[in-house]
Amino acid sequence: MDRFAIGIGWRIAALVALTIALTYFYLEGSNGILLFPMIIAHLFISVNLYRFVTSLNRKLTRFLESVRYSDFAVAFRADSNLGTSFHELNDQFNEVLDAFRQARAEKEANLHYVNTIVQHVSVGLLTFDAAGQVELVNQSALRLLGTYRLRTLNDLNATHPDLVDALKSAANSPTPVSYQTGTDGELSVRCTAVRLRGRLVTVASLQNIRTELQQRELDAWQNLTKVLRHEIMNSITPIVSLAGTMRDIVETDLVPIAEESMALESGETNEQKLITSLPSFFASSVTDLRDALMTIEQRGAGVMRFVDAYRHFTTIPQPIFADVSIDQLLRHVVQLTQANNQKHAVEITTKTGSPNLAVRADADQIEMVLINLLKNAVESLDNTPDPTIHLEAITDGPRVIISVSDNGPGIEPEALEQIFIPFYTTKKTGSGIGLSLSRQIMQLHGGQLTATSTPGEGSTFNLVF
Repeated sequence: MDRFAIGIGWRIAALVALTIALTYFYLEGSNGILLFPMIIAHLFISVNLYRFVTSLNRKLTRFLESVRYSDFAVAFRADSNLGTSFHELNDQFNEVLDAFRQARAEKEANLHYVNTIVQHVSVGLLTFDAAGQVELVNQSALRLLGTYRLRTLNDLNATHPDLVDALKSAANSPTPVSYQTGTDGELSVRCTAVRLRGRLVTVASLQNIRTELQQRELDAWQNLTKVLRHEIMNSITPIVSLAGTMRDIVETDLVPIAEESMALESGETNEQKLITSLPSFFASSVTDLRDALMTIEQRGAGVMRFVDAYRHFTTIPQPIFADVSIDQLLRHVVQLTQANNQKHAVEITTKTGSPNLAVRADADQIEMVLINLLKNAVESLDNTPDPTIHLEAITDGPRVIISVSDNGPGIEPEALEQIFIPFYTTKKTGSGIGLSLSRQIMQLHGGQLTATSTPGEGSTFNLVF
């Protein structure tokens, strides 16, 4: 028999019996001392019957509260022994809670998965509401903005006062908005507005397009260099070849005739010299022609060598990455520079933030970059008293920065904007591709090469890994 029905039955029977007994003794005029315990027992059984009957309501209330407050650790099994219906009801409650628990676990796992992706993408992401409260920001955005925490957009006023306006204007613009973050950064800001539970939330993406712009600029220069080199070589090569052939003809056929005419001229009288003035003129012309052809050949060959030198600008091999110790790299580069520039009394100092500091790079290519920067710095210090070059390696968050600084005359602002353009140079001698090659090598390493300079105080070049 259903234990729930038995429980109700004996409680009702007890209440009926107590009611009959109370009525009988009351009508008989019995003493109140006898009636009092019976009244207490009647009240106790009545309350017990009420709680027993309403236990299902309390169970349902507990179940709904568990769902409401996401407390899925509750289990319903205490009254399963009251009957099959109670056992089945408890099983259903527990299965529903298990389904909610599993759904919440999947939701949390998906949220963690999405958050992990958001935190590891290279594009900066942040969301903010109409009041400027930042609800989500990833590490890429913090790195691009140069901050470690961002709670409200007003926190940007100290470092990026114009970015707030850029974010607001981007929210109303279908196209990205460009924002300059400094000498080494240019952000593309794109915003979109979404409604989240009735609230308007703006999702902003921040991407540093400076590297992409530099890469496209480099690709354009490389393509232009290939075309120019091809056309110049195709034009100069036959000219040099023909000039060489013509010079050989002059040397072989014309020079002996001219020399013979000059020899005959030396033994002639004045009257005979007048008659033979044409051979004399011919000999002089041959000499001039030979010199002219030799000049054309030499200068043409020089142009060919000059143009061929730019082949390296478009044929840098892909770097072979390995762990490179910064301390050892700087020491080796300094030794090579001092050995090759013994005539320059330049003091070169190094400083490394940590002796174990290392980067993933191609050691040979990075040495080329540093040697080129040191060579430029040494040449700029020719007329500087107490010339000094300082190499320093530091960490800035996830970045490693190697800086090459000198106390030379510096670079004019107009020239500073063009020094990385291929073929541009401020030196009397030089091809103008050293800094372009160095920047290209850093781009192949996923880094940047930037420069800052104050005229009269010196220059600093930074290799950012």
